[in-house]
Amino acid sequence: MKVKEIRALSAAEMDEKVVSLKEELFNLRFQHATGQLENPMRIREVKKTIARIKTVQREAELKAQA
Repeated sequence: MKVKEIRALSAAEMDEKVVSLKEELFNLRFQHATGQLENPMRIREVKKTIARIKTVQREAELKAQA
């Protein structure tokens, strides 16, 4: 998910997306631990997407304070 797409989401949609990505990350880690993970790069992608969303949320928060 690109930053441009993330910025187009509302605050509630971003929160929902973070929750769903964290669930996916949990499932991926579980698959990795049991040796069933087919695409290990997906873990990195999910973690980076979560970080991007949190960064955009923080930017919005700082902008609202100023």
